[in-house]
Amino acid sequence: MAKKKQRTLGFGLVAKWCIVFFICLFQCNPTAFAILDPIDFLALQSIHKALEDMPGSNFFSSWDFTSDPCNFAGVLCDSNKVISLNLGDPRAGSPGLTGRIDPAIGKLSSLAEFSVVPGRIYGALPQSISQLKTLRFLAVSRNFISGGIPATLGQLRNLRTLDLSYNQLTGEIPRSVGTVPELTNLILCHNRLSGSIPPFLSQSLTRIDLKHNGLTGSLAPTSLPSSLQYLSLSWNRLSGPVDRLLTRLDKLNYLDLSLNQFTGTIPGRIFSFPITNLQLQRNLFYGPVQPVDQVTIPNVDLSYNRLSGQISPMLSTVQNLYLNNNRFTGHVPASFVDRLLAASIQILYLQHNFLTGIEINPTAEIPLSSSLCLQYNCMVPPVQTPCPLKAGKQKTRPTAQCNEWKG
Repeated sequence: MAKKKQRTLGFGLVAKWCIVFFICLFQCNPTAFAILDPIDFLALQSIHKALEDMPGSNFFSSWDFTSDPCNFAGVLCDSNKVISLNLGDPRAGSPGLTGRIDPAIGKLSSLAEFSVVPGRIYGALPQSISQLKTLRFLAVSRNFISGGIPATLGQLRNLRTLDLSYNQLTGEIPRSVGTVPELTNLILCHNRLSGSIPPFLSQSLTRIDLKHNGLTGSLAPTSLPSSLQYLSLSWNRLSGPVDRLLTRLDKLNYLDLSLNQFTGTIPGRIFSFPITNLQLQRNLFYGPVQPVDQVTIPNVDLSYNRLSGQISPMLSTVQNLYLNNNRFTGHVPASFVDRLLAASIQILYLQHNFLTGIEINPTAEIPLSSSLCLQYNCMVPPVQTPCPLKAGKQKTRPTAQCNEWKG
């Protein structure tokens, strides 16, 4: 505690000295350069000392504190305050920076944007970031940031984008983050986060990306705002039904809930949303799939679930359709055959179900641009087509299984 107090006093004394220095300098030569706020000047010095260029990077070569810091690479000022700090060369392939983010970042009181390019920055995200009341954009992704997400980030009431993806963050997503009123983009994918997903109150939220974590629990019907356009929760351990939640999210253009333990039925209404990619594979969804109209989504993956009933002809307009490893029964609708032979369907995977027939001529030629797999159903495939290796070598499901499923 004493050490922390001493450090604070030291910072204050140096700041006062800097003020005197800059006043004298300005009186001697007022056109020398713009006077950066002394507190910001010292903060930039501390941030610089805690970081260094990785081999091959020369980002800090322009950071010469005998000149105007507002001309440094990655620094943008308004009057005498730093309003934007982008650390590292943003060009693709840049080696980035290494070191830690110094707590002095919290001294840049007018900072609206803070980002760090991919590199090898490690350690925890400083709690002092919560002091940046004007911060709108925070992106520290593809580094080695560890520890938890500070709950105090919820104090950043102007924050619109929070991107801490591809790091080594642990612990829960603080409930306070869900209360930020202006939040638009939340990107926390590829970390080691656990616990449940908090409810989000922002009606401006359009993107949530939490894939590749260890999140658990269920989602309440009103936990996510209807403003969402992009939702990715794949590769977690989330569970429970989502039908009531999904029917509210009618602005979605991308939905990926794959590789979880979600249950319940898939609401037919979501097939009429403006989605380009629907990924619901490898869950525990069950029951029939009944779109309310002809489906215009290009890519639909419902594989590895417990879906049953007959395959809806409304799905025949999907370009890439994965229905394999479910419990579908009956005949494949004729509309699928027509579109397949017309090369309108590129992928149609129906293997590992309980289908009993498909009306296709054994001599029919499947277009080279199309892939069809029918094996391991309750029928002998009328056409021989190459299937994925995971489909196995058995062409037909054992009769006993088919009779048991009928019964």
